[in-house]
Amino acid sequence: MITPQQQKFIDHFILTGNASQAAVDAGYSEKTARQKGHELKNLYRSEIMQATQKLLTDQVPAGLRWLSELAESAESESVRLGAIRDLLDRAGLKPVERVETTTIEKMSNEEIERELNALLKH
Repeated sequence: MITPQQQKFIDHFILTGNASQAAVDAGYSEKTARQKGHELKNLYRSEIMQATQKLLTDQVPAGLRWLSELAESAESESVRLGAIRDLLDRAGLKPVERVETTTIEKMSNEEIERELNALLKH
């Protein structure tokens, strides 16, 4: 069971990423903060990950709103374009980044056959 002081450590750690400072902020001694912070960070690794995930998930709507505002009203065209790309990417509409083409005319019949056999095996 997590004590209120340990929960306070977790809450401060996920905001700062600094175990020593989170230990001090949670009320542990400054003299032992480095050791205690390390100990608590390892002991509550799972709880820290869950709390971090929740914090990030809670921020998604605001992040999308900010991206939308940038896409609509940023003064810089490159900022607007970047925001639009990010929004499309989050919606699963990311364009193909690389397309590999093979020119059959330049390949020998043996090369074409090897290529076809390799593709059919997958």
